[in-house]
Amino acid sequence: MNDNIKNLIIDFGGVLVDLDRSRCIDSFKRIGADCIEEMLNPYYQLGLLKDLENGDITTDIFHDELRKAAGKDITDSQIDDAWNSFLVNVPSYKLDLLLSLRERYSVYLLSNTNQIHWEMSCERFFSYKNLTAEDFFEKIFLSYQLHQLKPSKEIFQTVLLETGIKPEETFFIDDSAANCKTAELFGIHTYTPKDQEDWGHIFK
Repeated sequence: MNDNIKNLIIDFGGVLVDLDRSRCIDSFKRIGADCIEEMLNPYYQLGLLKDLENGDITTDIFHDELRKAAGKDITDSQIDDAWNSFLVNVPSYKLDLLLSLRERYSVYLLSNTNQIHWEMSCERFFSYKNLTAEDFFEKIFLSYQLHQLKPSKEIFQTVLLETGIKPEETFFIDDSAANCKTAELFGIHTYTPKDQEDWGHIFK
């Protein structure tokens, strides 16, 4: 870790929250939505899931279109529960780490995500120690709100413009090498942790 680093940009899926693609696919299959398997990717979603994460469609449209694709009368709640099964847990040690990092750095969240996942995460994962998601970050950047997805250059330009941070003073942690490669084009320092890695060691 460079001593000149003042800012951290941290990814959500695969970095903070553990993911389980197989569990999610199985959950959708149980409700008759086998079509989800071809759309679900650990790093970049496809089809309806991509449209959802880019904010191109609402959750209501997502529900309706998934029902059409599945050809079954599945409830909104069944769809949301199956979709949320992709997210396993944010370990408490990572939340404690975020709080300690905020004492030393300006910490930002940058995630390709969607309203269904984010609302569940705020309720289930970030209510730690009676806190909210906003207590863990200086500012939160979510793809479905920005209508921009990593690894596009535009989403990084948005973060740099809205925060005013300097790339050379910024460190980006993301489990996608492609996302890190784009960040590096701006002069941002990066680290790509392995699956379920305790990446806190880079701050010791």
